[in-house]
Amino acid sequence: MESGICIHSAVPVRREPAHTSEMVTQILFGELYRIIDKENNWLHIHLIFDDYEGWIHSLQSHAVSEPEFIRLAESETAVTRDLVHPLSHENQQTIFPIVAGSSLPGLAEQRFQIDHEVFFFDGTISSASPPVQTDDSLNLQKIRQDIMNDAMIFINTPYLWGGRTPFGIDCSGFTQMVYKLQKIKLLRDAVQQSTQGEVISLLAEAESGDLAFFDDEEGKITHVGLVIDHSKIIHCSGKVRIDALDHEGIYDQDLQKYTHKLRLIKRIV
Repeated sequence: MESGICIHSAVPVRREPAHTSEMVTQILFGELYRIIDKENNWLHIHLIFDDYEGWIHSLQSHAVSEPEFIRLAESETAVTRDLVHPLSHENQQTIFPIVAGSSLPGLAEQRFQIDHEVFFFDGTISSASPPVQTDDSLNLQKIRQDIMNDAMIFINTPYLWGGRTPFGIDCSGFTQMVYKLQKIKLLRDAVQQSTQGEVISLLAEAESGDLAFFDDEEGKITHVGLVIDHSKIIHCSGKVRIDALDHEGIYDQDLQKYTHKLRLIKRIV
């Protein structure tokens, strides 16, 4: 099976093989994928990070050999934390920006390699390691606080269907990217994320960083956000914002009404 890696700041992934088709997600720099089908100039891909699928244009694909794919997949991967930071490319002597949550496989001493090309990055990277199951309450408290700090990086980012960047993000893209900065993998869509973690029965038992899910009139989960405390949530609705939260759902003080109905709370950490 052919494979590839994103070497652009962000590449749109579309539902169908056409530029006019809706964007369902984005691949960020350094994320790997398998190519499962081709149609004209379009590639149907399977993303390694979250098992999502969609179509990208072949001009925005960078193929890698199977040995290189395995090397990259098995490398320790750094995750960038700066909203935007330049990445320099040795061979072409060019500089281009990458965004928070980009992946740098095998980064060591501010450099890493993809195929025979060497890249340099001197920005801030995540120091987190994937958390393990622990009863250490102080460690868990720190992780939850780090998640909240990372969420604030995206405050006021405008809503963009399928977006995963500080220039445009959707509700589940927001929660996914916040957790990625802690090297914790979330699936892509809200309904998929609702299958992960442990159910929290009552809002009063929720901790900061827990995921709150909301459903529509038909009972389908359509929205997700991060619990700040028992009365507030940070989520992406129009933009990444903080709103009031209670057992009924999200209350928008500006609109003076509930905008989302609470369905479920899940704990990932």
